[in-house]
Formats: sequence, structure tokens, C-alpha cells
Amino acid sequence: MRSKVAAVTLFFGILGALSAPAASLKKDPPIPIKVVIVTMFEAGADTGDRPGELQYWVERNHLDQILPFPQAYHHLRMNHDGVLAVLTGMGTAKAAGSIMALGLDPRFDLRKAYWIVAGIAGVDPADASLGSAAWAEWVVDGDLAYEIDAREIPADWPTGFVPLGKSTPYEPPRTEDRGEMYHLSAALTAWAFHLTEHVDLPDTPEMQKDRAAYASANARRPPFVLKGDTISSSTFFSGVKMSEWANQWVKYHTGGQGNYVTTGMEDTGTLSSLQMLAKAGRVDWNRILVLRTASDFDQPPPGMSAAENLARNSGRKYAGYLPALESAWRVGNTVVQEITTHWNRYKSEKP
Repeated sequence: MRSKVAAVTLFFGILGALSAPAASLKKDPPIPIKVVIVTMFEAGADTGDRPGELQYWVERNHLDQILPFPQAYHHLRMNHDGVLAVLTGMGTAKAAGSIMALGLDPRFDLRKAYWIVAGIAGVDPADASLGSAAWAEWVVDGDLAYEIDAREIPADWPTGFVPLGKSTPYEPPRTEDRGEMYHLSAALTAWAFHLTEHVDLPDTPEMQKDRAAYASANARRPPFVLKGDTISSSTFFSGVKMSEWANQWVKYHTGGQGNYVTTGMEDTGTLSSLQMLAKAGRVDWNRILVLRTASDFDQPPPGMSAAENLARNSGRKYAGYLPALESAWRVGNTVVQEITTHWNRYKSEKP
């Protein structure tokens, strides 16, 4: 009897020893995320110096928890209220890679998360002024195209950009989409706009002087919040002709429904990955917002060449640089606070 007891005891002891490593390897459940802030560049450190797009979020929303993220461009930042910030790196390629890496990261449950792209941009003076904040319903890619150098285009062509699969600019009908256009939730975009349309935005004497040189009434206005669509191109462009192209390109790819207001660099890369992740059930496509704030005009004022305009803005010497960063945080954070404060509602019920 004693030998049988000893044998049983030994058996369960061995079984416990074997199962102990498995128990120790048990993973923590994924962290439920309420809001993801997507930023694209930082000027230096995450805190304490000249800011880029991430810094105000880190400092003011207390994103004090640093999470290693070696598979992407930059480590992640998070707070205790379920707000996570990712810095993608500049350009569509880095943005696509960073967002896909985040979406597949097993540490996070992103199925109910709201995504807010919050970055600075150039702005069409026909639509808005420096420091203004535009919520985009349509995001159009400015890279996927054929191109002929402007010095070699036919005399009757308005641009050297030709849609893929076509032989002339803006040739109808538009072909099957290859990623040239992303349509976000109209309802969510409208909700974000109405929630933030009266947010006070910063203004400066430098911005006032810069916008006074433009003829457009919207360019001369103090900074304001609006709904306006964005073109996403890894090539930074400048000039009246390029702005005309951007306006027509957005109209072409949205069937006349979109209105070009801002020009960024990364958003189609971000949205490409989010679209794939949504198909995989890892994110909700109808919980995505794109906010771009105006740091500079996309063209020079009368009397200045496009080249001179490009040169004066080199090194991010934009008249609206710091105010645009401030606007991005003030407007974007209004949405963040609404969502996190009333999470019990927004978790299951989209605005």
C-alpha cells in the first residue's frame, strides 16, 4: 500500500513539474485599446524639446508607458486610460509597415479601438488658412499613377499625371481601384467635425502676416475647423499648378464627391494596412478618423515662385508649424476625451 501511495505521489509530482513551465508561459490577455493616435514624425525626443507630431500627445495625455516595438519604426506610448500612440515614420511605406505591425501585435486588442490620424499638412488657400484643422472623409493617393515630365506633355494636357490603366489625364471612366482612394465613415467624420468645430485654435502674428498675402477669403481667415479631404503623396509638392492637379485628382478618384484641402504624406499607407486588418477582423474600418492641420500653404502667394515657396519652407520653417501641432492636439484630443470619458457607450455604439 505504501509503495502504491508513493508511486501515485511521485506521478503527480512529476506531472506538476512538467506542467509548471507551461503555466509559467501562459500569456497575459491582450490589452483592450480605446483610442490609437497615429502620428508620423518627431523632431527629436518624445518629450522636452522642439515638438513633432507625437510630443504633445505624450506630454499632455500622460503616455508614460513605453512599450518596445522593434518590428516597426518607433516604440509605442500608452497611458492607463487605454490610449495608445504610434509613430509610423515618414512616407507611405513606413506608415504601412508600422500600422500593420501594430495591428498584428498580440499584446493589443484593437477590435473596438478608434483610430485618429493626427498630423500636419500643406493646405490649399482656396479652402483654409494656416493652423486650420480639416477632418477628411476621402483620402486619395497621389503616387499611384503614370507620369510624363511636364516639359514633354502634349500642349493640350493640364498635367503629366495619368491614372493607371489610362492614356490621358483624368480619362473616364475611372478604372477599378488599386488603392488610389479610401472612403472613411461619413457619419463618424461628421460627428468629429461637429464635436470640434468650435474648438479655439492658436493664431500668431507670423501666420497673420503670411496669410494676408493671399487673395482667398478662406486663406485670410483665422484658423478654423472644417471638413476637407486630403491627398497622400510621398513627394512634397509646391505651386499653383500642383494644387490644381491635386484638386482635379481628388475629384477624379472620388467621382466628384471629394474636395482637396490638405496634402500629407502617409495616410494612404496607414489606411492600406488598416483596410487589410479590417478584413481580417482585427480593427473596425468605421472607427477611423483622419485629421490634418495646416502648417503651410501648398502654393506661394502672388509674386513668389513655386521654387521660392519651397525654399522658404525647407527644414520645417513653416509659419504655421507649431500652431498646426497645437491645433492637431486640441482638436484631436477633444475627440479622445469624449470617447474615453463615455467609453461604456462608444465601446459598443459608434457615434
